[in-house]
Amino acid sequence: MITEQHILACIDGSAVTQSVCSYAAWYGSRLNLPVALLNVIDAPASTRRDLSGTIGMDSRQNLLGELSQLDEHRAKIAKSYSNALIEDAKSYIDDNFAVAVNTYQRRGKLLPAIEHFKTKNRAIVMGRRGQDHKNSRLNIGSQIETVARASSIPVLICSETFVTPSSYMVAFDGSKTAIKAIQMTAESPLLRGMQGYIVMIGYSDESSKQSLTSAVTQLKSVGFAVEAHHLPEADAVDGLLSFQIDNDVDIMVVGAYGRSKWRQLFLGSTTTEIIASTLSPVILVR
Repeated sequence: MITEQHILACIDGSAVTQSVCSYAAWYGSRLNLPVALLNVIDAPASTRRDLSGTIGMDSRQNLLGELSQLDEHRAKIAKSYSNALIEDAKSYIDDNFAVAVNTYQRRGKLLPAIEHFKTKNRAIVMGRRGQDHKNSRLNIGSQIETVARASSIPVLICSETFVTPSSYMVAFDGSKTAIKAIQMTAESPLLRGMQGYIVMIGYSDESSKQSLTSAVTQLKSVGFAVEAHHLPEADAVDGLLSFQIDNDVDIMVVGAYGRSKWRQLFLGSTTTEIIASTLSPVILVR
């Protein structure tokens, strides 16, 4: 039996929620797949404390009873908030996009909730900034690294403002991950029909140059309009961001684990800086 796939949109009520819904709906429309809205209720921790030996037994029982009622009340509020969030997000997509929408709620942590739908997930869409990081200097949600490390499918990290993409760039270093990103692009209708750029930073050896040429040839052979650009002297972050701005690129595709400068993704600062610095969405591919 074939399992129906969907684009999983992880929403938490932060400022990027509407953007997550929009990019997920755009993704779904490009692939003719429904959107699955997922809100994970991270149940508030109990406020109970060890009161043994500090007060009398009757007082302990009364206080524990009150704390239990407080826990139940907090859980109900969290559930009501989740219901309203899911309902509003679904209405927004229904009003603005022609895609089917399914809604899901889970309790616990985000990654187990995502993995619960593992057989259905075609791609995951998350906001660059989560509710827990709304005042962070880098504006990067704490869940991005966790999900990206565990995911074998594309993860789209989006910004706060939705813009329908008309161009894309692939950060290319000749690694297996970069080659996989090219293969994914070639086989998917997601970026087809857009102006594409494959950008390689550094790597002046002939093998890398040939790999770049092969990547362009592969995409052109299946009808993509794409250009190769080699910036041997540029810094990995500044070079890619400058190219994006200069060429008005709408969406970036980055391999989650590459070689050399890209090897530090999430272990270092390279991709964190890219995600934090660009206002455009980034698709991470492992």
